[in-house]
Amino acid sequence: MRNCLLFAAAFFLSATSLWADGPADNVPASVRPIPPEGIEIPAEDAAELSQGLERLDDLIKKLAMRRDAKTPRMLPDVEIFSRAIHQALKYREFFKPADIAAAKQTLTEGLNRAESLMEGKTPWTTQTGLVVRGYRSKIDQTVQPYGLEIPDDYNFDSIDAFRLDIWLHGRGERNTEANFIAERMKKPGQYQPAGTIVLHPFGRYCNAFKFAGEIDVLEGMQHVKDSYRIDDDRVAIRGFSMGGAGCWQMAVHYPDLFFAANPGAGFSETPLFLDVFQKETLEPTWYEKKLWQWYDCPGYAENVFNLPTVAYSGELDIQKQAADVMEAAIAAQGMRLTHIIGPETKHAIHADSKEIISAKLDALAKVGRITTPGEIRFATFTLRYPRMHWVTVAGLQEHWKQASVHAKVDSASNTIVIGTRNVTRLELNFPPGQTLLDVDQPVKVRIASSSDGVQGDYTDLTALQPETDRSWAARLEMTPAGWQLGWSTPTMLAKVPGLQGPIDDAFLDSFVVVSPTGEPWNEAANAWAVGEMNHFVEQWRQQFRGDAIVKADDMLTEADIASSNLILFGDPGSNVVLAKIADKLPIQWTKNEVTVGGKTYKATENAPVLIYPNPLNPAKYVVINSGFTYREYAYLNNARQVPKLPDWAIVEVTTKPDALWPGKIVDADFFDERWQVKSK
Repeated sequence: MRNCLLFAAAFFLSATSLWADGPADNVPASVRPIPPEGIEIPAEDAAELSQGLERLDDLIKKLAMRRDAKTPRMLPDVEIFSRAIHQALKYREFFKPADIAAAKQTLTEGLNRAESLMEGKTPWTTQTGLVVRGYRSKIDQTVQPYGLEIPDDYNFDSIDAFRLDIWLHGRGERNTEANFIAERMKKPGQYQPAGTIVLHPFGRYCNAFKFAGEIDVLEGMQHVKDSYRIDDDRVAIRGFSMGGAGCWQMAVHYPDLFFAANPGAGFSETPLFLDVFQKETLEPTWYEKKLWQWYDCPGYAENVFNLPTVAYSGELDIQKQAADVMEAAIAAQGMRLTHIIGPETKHAIHADSKEIISAKLDALAKVGRITTPGEIRFATFTLRYPRMHWVTVAGLQEHWKQASVHAKVDSASNTIVIGTRNVTRLELNFPPGQTLLDVDQPVKVRIASSSDGVQGDYTDLTALQPETDRSWAARLEMTPAGWQLGWSTPTMLAKVPGLQGPIDDAFLDSFVVVSPTGEPWNEAANAWAVGEMNHFVEQWRQQFRGDAIVKADDMLTEADIASSNLILFGDPGSNVVLAKIADKLPIQWTKNEVTVGGKTYKATENAPVLIYPNPLNPAKYVVINSGFTYREYAYLNNARQVPKLPDWAIVEVTTKPDALWPGKIVDADFFDERWQVKSK
């Protein structure tokens, strides 16, 4: 298969040029800034924007003081305009004169909305055509924008639910909030299906809809569902170029959310793309290779069994490679990818292909999402992505090795037949009204005795029949004696869905950065930690377009501990929160030594970074001395934007951080499935 992919890649390499900048962007020592530095703003324009912002911010402050039912919900629809222009002015993110003119129009819209909301009116919520909305993200409480296309026939007084197409945009290094909002106020997207609302997520800027960008898609989708009448069974995920890459990853990681996926161009994995197209000499660590499995889609190809997928490529587009790779991976699972190819077309959607794709998506929308398929085929590498319809994987033998489940309902015998690989816990759950089983007979669960994919011997288990509301659920666990019904009570921590690492996982949910205020054990290590904290806060704003919540260690509240992942910087001397939990971590840290897995390192020259269930609240993470783990070099190509570090690492802090690493990594590994250091 590898040879076939390389042949296809080589062919398309000669056909056209790549959207990334190629070898010029392969030098970590000279990384160009993203976003690039903008133009100097004429004083008159800067004054006009500043004066308008002052007026808008004053209105926002007055609105924020209101406690009625409507204003707090609608305020993000106003705040997005203020934040966008503030960011553009403060960080010099106007790139051409037209951006300044567009910002003035954006500001005018923000003022109009603020004045309307002051009067208790929200005319934009009943507007058709192009509309920009906003929501407050759970991750960092910043307001995030998204665009909508509301069809003219959407009746705000009707009860009819509409189809929703989520369209993911292409790479745009200058596509900051101000430019995104301006474009979404003026420019329709590629498709306007009849009877369909189209959602354009911002995606937290330019990250191929990964990490916070991934959550932006989910939060934006939910906000639209809360604001408009959306048919849950007619939601499609679509995109082109970088948006095609995002579509592939959303499709295979969340396959049960959509009735169809329509990826176009982009990329679908990291190593082959960078090797062949970026012409990059790859020298990954062993743990980086494992972590590619977070977003590399070929290993999740089995999931399109339950998600109708219509891929598109231009015949001459070098990014056809993405669908070619997935086509081969899907074929290896015994399926044939629907792959529409635009004749003699480079990086664009051919008009004839567009009609074919539209007809296929419209036909699939008539059927809608199959909410209770009789057969499930599911693959994952991490409990971050544990579910396919009525099957949830709740435990793995080992993370970052492919786990799979093949489950099928045999209605004639009231039996569910299951085969698994690398799975230790399963939950089967048919919601009310959705069971495919008879309600007057017990249910037999026939599961392959081995958890390594060998389907020779089976264990037969008998469960209660479904309830009269037509619901049914069961839990299964692999024990030393084989599969059994029910889950045993855990005696220690375990990796579970939503609490499985690695470090980057902490930044897909609410987090608070906790800064040190005390006397450090070691000045060099603490100075390095504070430098990494400042670097993270700066890069979070620049690359994930948010404002990290930062609190001094002595200002952290019980509410923070209960609601958020804690990102602790410093050492047990300088950070009082870290001091409280230091003796409960699997890595020992004293004034003189850091000890992990039987190895000892000088605390004057080394510091640990890690993720672990917070001893103060094991339902949330604690992260020590790290932000998201890829750095500036990765910004130059979206395929590079994958985790660089596993669950823990020891950093030699005497080595200066660079565009690749926070310092010299002298050791690193994953914790085992019990959150313990692996023996070596």
